[in-house]
Amino acid sequence: MELFNSILTWIMKKRISQIELFMMYPHDTQQEQFVNLINQARDTEWGQKYDYDSIHSIEDFQQRVPVSSYEDLYPYIERLMRGEQNLLWPSEITWFAKSSGTTNARSKFIPVSQEALEACHFKGGKDMMTIFVNNKPDTKVFMGKGLSIGGSYQTNERNPESFYGDVSAVIMKNLPIWAQFIRTPGLDIALMNEWEEKIERMAQVTMDENVTSILGVPTWTIVLIRRILELKGKKNILEVWPNLELFAHGAVAFDPYRDLFNKELVPSPSMSYLELYNASEGFFGIQDRLGTNDMLLMLDYGVFYEFIPLEEIENPYPKALTLSQVELNKNYAMVISTNAGLWRYLIGDTVKFTTVNPYRIRITGRVKHFINAFGEEVIIENAEAAITKASEATDALIRNFTAAPVYMTETGKGGHEWAIEFEKEPEDLEKFTKILDDTLRSINSDYDAKRYQDMALQMPIVHSLPSGTFYNWMKKRGKLGGQHKVPRLSNNREYIEEVLEMVNEIA
Repeated sequence: MELFNSILTWIMKKRISQIELFMMYPHDTQQEQFVNLINQARDTEWGQKYDYDSIHSIEDFQQRVPVSSYEDLYPYIERLMRGEQNLLWPSEITWFAKSSGTTNARSKFIPVSQEALEACHFKGGKDMMTIFVNNKPDTKVFMGKGLSIGGSYQTNERNPESFYGDVSAVIMKNLPIWAQFIRTPGLDIALMNEWEEKIERMAQVTMDENVTSILGVPTWTIVLIRRILELKGKKNILEVWPNLELFAHGAVAFDPYRDLFNKELVPSPSMSYLELYNASEGFFGIQDRLGTNDMLLMLDYGVFYEFIPLEEIENPYPKALTLSQVELNKNYAMVISTNAGLWRYLIGDTVKFTTVNPYRIRITGRVKHFINAFGEEVIIENAEAAITKASEATDALIRNFTAAPVYMTETGKGGHEWAIEFEKEPEDLEKFTKILDDTLRSINSDYDAKRYQDMALQMPIVHSLPSGTFYNWMKKRGKLGGQHKVPRLSNNREYIEEVLEMVNEIA
């Protein structure tokens, strides 16, 4: 394994020069991606509809092709799922990444081409390890196995020649054979459909492996680790996996879970955490500097990026910016055109640029995932910063949370209501609530204005939920595992009322 580790680290170091090249020439790289996409799709039904043959510039593209939501592309995707081809992309589409989103219960089916697998998803996974090796040249991570917490897939009932599932399952099922030898558990367990049984089987199999890295969503990784510790009778996971050195995570922000990992689950200063921006639609960002809170935007994955300022988002013809036009620390809705046939697709995420030389981003939330019932415009980034600070100040550890508005009544003022499941309760819930509120006021001027002398918004209401609440709620909704995540913020009370009603029924 020592030789294998040395060979792999050497191979991955060679890719760094290519990454450094697109960091130096980002606009040329994106221009190249744009031209390749247009040229490849010119004979598709979509390409003919918008006359890709006569598109000679990004400006032509932006003027002619509309920004698209999933609903706009759905008629084409529906036909693809029934077996038609050459609609959005020229190569055969037989795989679809299923995503329920976080604000819409209806499933989305994102086409995944072979080009998207090879040049985006797989390349992103390899670059994740390449960047880690570049940060930790003495790593021994390849002397053990990587644990992947994935989803499941199934045959497409509309066309038995195609399949759909969580993007993690799509990727795992299509990985080259050699990659299966350095990961755990086997596909028979990793792709199981029944989530609770899968967690149990994963725990039983992986607890005796030499796991050196983990790839997964923080929430479900915690569930798995807890079960392994219970089975092994250990206090932290380093007592089970002493050579563990990397947790690559995505899908939800890590800050609310950082203390839980650092203090309880993996109490080691040498443990590395790497944030990823990998979605059903593609692999977009990798944290290239350990210890930071941003990610390098990956520019050579067959994806062309545009960015819509949030003040333009409700405009039927929003103005989209290219990389050369973006500004630092401003919220943008990200728009992508991809090598799977998503054209000017509004992915739903909002990002901020933290640097522009090179281009690094931080995910700030969702276009439809916020609280703005009173003009306060609280986004996920605000909520997670506030809950992290409140936790640190009160020695609390967070498992999960959701928040929603409390609407004004004839006799009462408005506010926000938080439902929080703690791994470790705060020393003083009232103090926790005050720090949460104070932090929101300090980082969000709109929220602060509404909170002034309790004129529009009162002090937040915070509920401490029993252990397992969110797990049971997600199970009740049929949303365990895979790409399903607890909605952090909602501009209505649907989710929080369901959660609190379930708690009251048990009580």
